[in-house]
Amino acid sequence: MAKQGAKKRREENARHMKNLQYIIIICNVIYLVVRAGIMHSSFKWKHWVGLILTSFAYFLPYQQLHAMSKPAYGGDGELIDGGFDMSTGGICGYLHDVIYITCFVQLSSILSEKFWYIYLLIPAFAAYKIFGLVKGFLPQGGSEGVEEDDKTRKKREKLEKKASRGKFVKTRTR
Repeated sequence: MAKQGAKKRREENARHMKNLQYIIIICNVIYLVVRAGIMHSSFKWKHWVGLILTSFAYFLPYQQLHAMSKPAYGGDGELIDGGFDMSTGGICGYLHDVIYITCFVQLSSILSEKFWYIYLLIPAFAAYKIFGLVKGFLPQGGSEGVEEDDKTRKKREKLEKKASRGKFVKTRTR
């Protein structure tokens, strides 16, 4: 009974990874049938490169998610941990986003090759996140060089004065 949460998470992760696998397979089949089968006269070498690129873009995040979702077992075969919770954000959410963006790019590139530019969102978002991380380590301008106006100074002094006063507790006297 104590390991019910781990068993439930193991089953949810297995179902989730199977659904992701179906999504990837369906997107690849649709792309091949429509682009290489129906529109075969316009299927050139760059479309093969696009197929390889999207397959690579599916493979890496899927393998990482698969490794995260693996349950951990003890020496006696007892389930210790059901794997990482796939519904959480963070790196797991980013890996899902890469898979979903790849699905969109692959299917929409059937209509127009300009949809490949959407792939630029992934490195742009990574650069944005890295800049936010680096920005936290950079020294910030101190307040010693900044002059405050009269209104701000009075407000700050009033708050400091209020904070320096002790709080009075009303008591009931008989």
